[in-house]
Amino acid sequence: VARAEMLGDTGENHPDNWVGGLASPDLHAIAILFARDAAERARCLTEHDQLVAVCEGVEVLSTLDLEATPPFDYAHDHFGYRDRLSQPVIEGTGEVPTPGTGAPLKAGEFILGYPDEDGPPANLPQPEILSRNGSYMAYRRLQEHVGRFRDFLREHGKTHEEQELIAAKLMGRWRSGAPLTLAPEKDDPALGADAQRNNDFNYKEVDPYGYAVPLGSHMRRMNPRDTAANMNRRRMIRRGATYGPHLPEDAPEDGVERGIAAFVICGSLIRQFEFAQNVWANDRNFHELGNERDPIIGAQDGTLEYKIPKRPIRKKITGLPAFTTVRGGAYFFLPGIKALRYLATLDEVH
Repeated sequence: VARAEMLGDTGENHPDNWVGGLASPDLHAIAILFARDAAERARCLTEHDQLVAVCEGVEVLSTLDLEATPPFDYAHDHFGYRDRLSQPVIEGTGEVPTPGTGAPLKAGEFILGYPDEDGPPANLPQPEILSRNGSYMAYRRLQEHVGRFRDFLREHGKTHEEQELIAAKLMGRWRSGAPLTLAPEKDDPALGADAQRNNDFNYKEVDPYGYAVPLGSHMRRMNPRDTAANMNRRRMIRRGATYGPHLPEDAPEDGVERGIAAFVICGSLIRQFEFAQNVWANDRNFHELGNERDPIIGAQDGTLEYKIPKRPIRKKITGLPAFTTVRGGAYFFLPGIKALRYLATLDEVH
């Protein structure tokens, strides 16, 4: 809440409009339960509720059920965009980066107590046993206005093909995940599904003017690749899942909240997460665009625009509507295993 203005959480996104106690000063912790199916989730919830019941003074302010939205062939949001496509690899894990992902990054970019891309680890918050091996996490609950998004596409595209192209121009990828840099004129679902190819591109040489991927598109803002400095200090580990019911393609907006719960993990909330929100997502003059914010997650107030350069279409959209609204958010610290054991040894006084 204290960082709302910095993050662009104004207007409809302001904490005054948040739900489920997420703006409450009494919010101190988050429990994330993972389950493979509904039955396992119900069992985990029962165990969690039983644990909370014996912890004096603990109150659950908010809960949110997350689950995939159909079709279930691959992870995607309610707008239909393929998700989980570009994630950094941590040095020393043994994971091999896919083409275009970039070299593995030092663990300290995400985990406290280890060297980062700038050198040896900084002084750890005390006590060290609590901070070492921990990470900072930003939680964001984003409502997706699916009916509004579909109406926008129909307004600005006469045919289904034109509507899909505009959707791709907003994101920087077709909804299948195929990047416009590699498939500029028509979708290529096989490319979108191929992890060895769907990230293998840069912008500076192949698309410097945004003819394929507009300079203000979501993907180009949130991961500028070779068009921004110090990218190895801005990367974040992002995880998320959808909530709320699927809205069928032919159905009008039904007023039911649906969206994404996003979890962003990093070694510095200011240098990584807040920089991305403040500069990449909400700076109107990003890439010298003048009057734009991120078309998907930026703070839209109806006064901004979005420019799509020519090849094959040229379009300037004014009064861009908000396709997402922040419904809650908070910062947390994820402790390591030793820190959890340390916390378990503290008495009530501490």
